Amino acid sequence: MEKLIKGSGSFWICLAVGIHLFGLFGAYGQEGSNATQPVAPDLNETTATDPVVEPDSSDGVLEVINKVLTYPLIKMGESNLTLQSLIILGILFVLVIVIEKIVRERVIMRIFEKTEFPEALEYGIARILGYVFMVIGFYMAFQIVGIDLSSLTIIAGGISVGVGFGLQNIINNFVSGIIIFAEQPIAIGDRVEVSGIAGRVVKISLRSTMVETSDNITMIVPNADFISQTVTNWSYSDPKVRIRIPVGVAYGTDPTEVEKLLLEVAEEDSRTLKDPEAKVIFRAFGASSLDFELAAWTKEMSTRPTSYISGMNFAIDKKFREHDIEIPFPQQDLHIRSSGFEIKKSEETKSSSE
Repeated sequence: MEKLIKGSGSFWICLAVGIHLFGLFGAYGQEGSNATQPVAPDLNETTATDPVVEPDSSDGVLEVINKVLTYPLIKMGESNLTLQSLIILGILFVLVIVIEKIVRERVIMRIFEKTEFPEALEYGIARILGYVFMVIGFYMAFQIVGIDLSSLTIIAGGISVGVGFGLQNIINNFVSGIIIFAEQPIAIGDRVEVSGIAGRVVKISLRSTMVETSDNITMIVPNADFISQTVTNWSYSDPKVRIRIPVGVAYGTDPTEVEKLLLEVAEEDSRTLKDPEAKVIFRAFGASSLDFELAAWTKEMSTRPTSYISGMNFAIDKKFREHDIEIPFPQQDLHIRSSGFEIKKSEETKSSSE
């Protein structure tokens, strides 16, 4: 907001200075052209006895300023766009933006504090109401200045063509943002995965959504990706998620003991939920190992999934070492068979060896 106000203020100051200089040069040129014209004799010439009236310099300055401010810049229908109207319009625009922010943050959001709407829905409704307020405020500003908007139909037609081509992605993201606020497939605080990006949703706007990864990197994802692509939401309706950790042990290990130890690891971790209970699944007889899978329920997927899985792997390795259970690595057995033919040395070989 501060950048917008500073930028608009600089624009209006530069424009005012330029128009003022242009008006001054025009006034000087007009005075020079009038000096060459013959002056008609004044019948009411002053005499020596008449009082001398000093001209007021302030009146001349005010007249120049008035001419600069009322100088027509653009013809818009039946009205002229002047520097004065531009200054008033800029001030009104800034007031509309400031009032919109105050109304949205001080009034609308306080009203939502007394409701039970989801935070994302409250934010979306507040933003939409803010945009509606600004559109109405800008329209009233044009009416106050006296600008006829009906004369902008040609410009509006050109803008519509630009929207159809150049602004297609922006409009698509904007509409997708409205759909997200209405359907709420994601909410602030959810852990999502979309377009190869996994992280926690920290902010949802009408154009994009900010996702914070586990490395504390903020990624800005267009809202259209959440509508057109497959999205994984780890905490959409329930933050409770089942994690599957694959484990392989060497052949010859007692499967019952493996199941017992894996369940102990799950129970000893405070982040593992007691309800539903953890389970151990004997998946397959692998090429080099007996393949098991520990399925445990936790709520850590919405906050620290990598930390939970890493902690479980450390605990499993420690538990297996304490009970002398071997975790195998891929290996191959090589069997060498003889051909059954006797290898005889030739006479030349014997003689050379002698």
